[in-house]
Order: sequence, then C-alpha cells, then structure tokens
Amino acid sequence: MNNGSPAPSPVAQLSQAGGGPNSPSLSPHMDNSLPYDTDAPKYFFQEKYAPLNVKGNFLTLCACPKNVELGEWLAHQIVEQYRLLHGMLQVIQEVNSVTGFPICNESTCPTMSAGRLTYTWLVDGRAAKISAPKFINRVEKWIVSKIHDPVMFPTDKVTGVPDTFALNEIASANPPSPATTPSNEEWIGKSSGFPPTFYKDCQGIMKQMFRCYAHMYHAHWLNPFWHINKHDILNMCFVHFVTVAKYYKLVSDKEMEPMQPLIDLFIKQQRIPTEALTGGHWGQPTSS
Repeated sequence: MNNGSPAPSPVAQLSQAGGGPNSPSLSPHMDNSLPYDTDAPKYFFQEKYAPLNVKGNFLTLCACPKNVELGEWLAHQIVEQYRLLHGMLQVIQEVNSVTGFPICNESTCPTMSAGRLTYTWLVDGRAAKISAPKFINRVEKWIVSKIHDPVMFPTDKVTGVPDTFALNEIASANPPSPATTPSNEEWIGKSSGFPPTFYKDCQGIMKQMFRCYAHMYHAHWLNPFWHINKHDILNMCFVHFVTVAKYYKLVSDKEMEPMQPLIDLFIKQQRIPTEALTGGHWGQPTSS
C-alpha cells in the first residue's frame, strides 16, 4: 500500500463542532465519539493552565556538548524528541474498554486539524485530507523508518576526527593555511558519516512532530490530558521540543503559528531559554 508522505504545507479547513467537559477529574465514561469544537476556549493558552511538572533550564538538555559532533547530537535529539512525543501520543491512542475506541479516532478527528488549520498528507503526489489517527500513524511510521535508515542515521564506525565545537575552537586559534583548507562541500554531520540531506531531514521530522503536538493541544488538551491531570507533562514535553526546535532552527516560526500564544507564554515565563531565541546554537560564542 502506498501511504504517501507528509505534505509540505497545511491548508485551512473548518472542522465540526462539539462540546467538552470542564472538570479536571477523570470520568470513567468519557465520550470518545464527539468531534472537538474549533471555537471552544483555548484553555491551554492561559497562564493558569500552563504549569510544568519539572523545574530547571531546558538548555542543559538541548545544547551540544563541546566534544560531541553536531550531527551526532542532532540525531540524539531527534530520537529523544520522538520518544517523548510517542509517550504523549499513546495517551490519545489508548483504546477505551467501554467504547472500544481511542480518544483520537475517525469520528472525533476526521481530519488532522489544529484549530481551524488542517494538515494534509501527500498521496501519489497530491495533498489529501486524512483522519488524525491515520495521519499520526503514518507520521510515526515515517519517523521510525528515518531513524532506522542506516544512510540517514549511520551506525558504522567512522574513521577520522569528528568536527566538534571544541575542535573548532582550536582551529580558530590556529587557522590552517590556504593550501591545507579543504575546498569540497561541507555539511552538518559530514565528519560522522551523515548524508548531505541530514539537517534538512531533521527539519522535516521535527515539523511533523510539531503538527502532532499542535493537534494534541487543540483537539485533546481537555480530553484526555486535563481530565487525567497530564497536561503538565504535555507542557514539559512541548517546552523541551520547542527549545530544541528553536535552538537548532529546525521548525520555522510560521509553522509554529498554531501554538504561538502558548510559546509566547513559555517565553514570558522564561521556560524557553533566551539562548534559543537569540541565534541558538549558531549564536553562541565560539570561545570562552
């Protein structure tokens, strides 16, 4: 079966309306069949509903150590971000023993929407609207296939010295002569065996992960995350994700627009470190 690939850009689409409970308690018979209301209040954009279950600076989890090659570090970040996202997606994918359906199903989410925005999937070269559970399933399979692709995420031992931040500090202090300067093309991860498209592929993966977060917030923040008191864990995963995305310029500002009010709130709270907003990895000093 040809499942296609992610569409390059979203299209606007109105979705069906539906109601939502307003209590944080878990109901044993939560209705998993009503489509969500695109015009319902966005509680997750309000400060009182935006706690995190951890404290600290996410830059410590994000910044590339000096002796680690950037390609290797980005590969680690992609795998870690997918691990965290998958844990959150499992919350909306768990089948309800009463209804026989997960919370995110064909009835509740007939399209992969984030508010009034609908994301499409490329099938046979054409943008197609598919249900959110199908979209998410295909995204997950696509990401896993990328991570396990030995060309994109090489595991073979590489000979030579990886191009690390610390090595660049030494090189900047002792610049090579023009005769020894390599003239061939350079790219992120080259010295560790990553392909020329590696950074662009990382951007593509992170973009699709962002769309999954956007759908979870807009369609499922209230049911189930608020009801089962896991909204703070979702916030933690999202702040970590946005910090990595901005620090390494992996997701564009325009792509993040569906979640911009919450991102602005986390910036105001200094949850997202300023280093991620002021040049990120490439804006940091090259020497102490």
